[in-house]
Amino acid sequence: MSDLLTSLLDDLRAETDDLRATVERLGPDGWTTPTPAPDWTVATQVAHLLWTDEVAVVAASSHEGPEQEQSWDDIVLAAVEDPLGYVDQGAFDVAALEREEVLSRWAESGRALRAALLALPAGQKMPWFGPPMSAASMATARFMETWAHALDVHDAAGDRPAPTDRIKHVAHLGVRTRDFAHSVHQEPPPAEEFRVELTAPSGATWTWGPQDAAQRVTGSAYDFCLLVTQRVHRADTDLEATGAAAEHWLTIAQAFAGPPGPGRTPA
Repeated sequence: MSDLLTSLLDDLRAETDDLRATVERLGPDGWTTPTPAPDWTVATQVAHLLWTDEVAVVAASSHEGPEQEQSWDDIVLAAVEDPLGYVDQGAFDVAALEREEVLSRWAESGRALRAALLALPAGQKMPWFGPPMSAASMATARFMETWAHALDVHDAAGDRPAPTDRIKHVAHLGVRTRDFAHSVHQEPPPAEEFRVELTAPSGATWTWGPQDAAQRVTGSAYDFCLLVTQRVHRADTDLEATGAAAEHWLTIAQAFAGPPGPGRTPA
């Protein structure tokens, strides 16, 4: 196992623990509280994270052979039949179960995912709905999704916590998915690299890209992470763009897979 993967998984566990504490505080009465995502309750948000973790475990374990109850091929075939609704339907199906069953499965899926990613042979990639992913890439993606969906639950509870420097994983993924964001809008990606300079919650400066790049993005790392997970409207961030291409990117940025999301309306 690598130090990077272990660190990623430790941060994922910490983020999940923070979310779990909020879910427990809400209790049974808050289980069906609406969240900012249309038609998604606290139960749906948790169910989505649980369902995706379980699917990721199947993918990460696919190299072990056909002994699993569900194969990766079965999942892919089901997704092909309903490419736009398959993931959401999984969340709604799980959310319909009893709360205690969902919470128990959620805890187990987190432990199983950690074990499966740590057991993935070095250098081997796991299949996914897009390109195959390394264990570290999957851990980063699971962190991003957990952080983003946790925000919705925290907002439903009215207690969004202060950000930590763990969000660097989200920021890094947001920068790395620049070209992907253009592709899902049927646009060619910019030819040149961008410079991204973000101020971390701790006050540190995080940078990506060449220092002399003409296209630049600067501002709060927290606002950037909110933007690339589409938890805030571009107009409600402190992000500054230099160059038309950089400004356009900030209007379409998304760190998550799948078609473009509707985003959020201005506050």
